[in-house]
Amino acid sequence: MTDSTIQTTGRRKRSVARVRTSPGTGVVTVNGMPLDDYFPSRTHRMNSIEPFVVTETAGTYDVDATIHGGGTTGQAGALRLGIARALIEMDGEHQIGRASCRARV
Repeated sequence: MTDSTIQTTGRRKRSVARVRTSPGTGVVTVNGMPLDDYFPSRTHRMNSIEPFVVTETAGTYDVDATIHGGGTTGQAGALRLGIARALIEMDGEHQIGRASCRARV
């Protein structure tokens, strides 16, 4: 791990996501698979990367996540929370606010 890599955890329902975020080109990998392959549903993909859209940082950070437990909706929510926490930790100026990205539901 480099100094600029941030590791956070996101949880939703029975799903747990360990998220490692670092500056990069926007590549999101989940359990060794590209995001599009891991979440075939467009809704789950959009939900999981929502923090990047809200903070206008899409394509700025690479994400490597390990997710276990629960179903696909819970896993997408856990990934979203892990990414949101990483963005806040990397740069506290990100205005994620109450866009439901920060709260564990």
